[in-house]
Amino acid sequence: MKLINVTNTHGELVRGQLDNTDAELVEVYTTGSTTIIYTKAPKHHEILITNKRRNLRDGELDAIKSFFVKKLQLDNQKPELKTIKTANLVEVSIPILDPVN
Repeated sequence: MKLINVTNTHGELVRGQLDNTDAELVEVYTTGSTTIIYTKAPKHHEILITNKRRNLRDGELDAIKSFFVKKLQLDNQKPELKTIKTANLVEVSIPILDPVN
């Protein structure tokens, strides 16, 4: 599965997120009919995954989670992924851990 960054075509969504939430960074990806919105805030990362045509498959979710764990360089940290699933929408929250002194 290949995620394509389409942030430039979602300017209004990105501006709205940056203006109205604690988000520092917003990126939008697609795999075709599935849209992924990644948001970085000071204390957490949020990944919103949606497909209006069908329910999301477990294999898709695993691949998307794996993509972001690698992208965020969290492989060695084994982050706690909190997942909320509904029919056509999944939200994944990854807390940002305080650095160890």
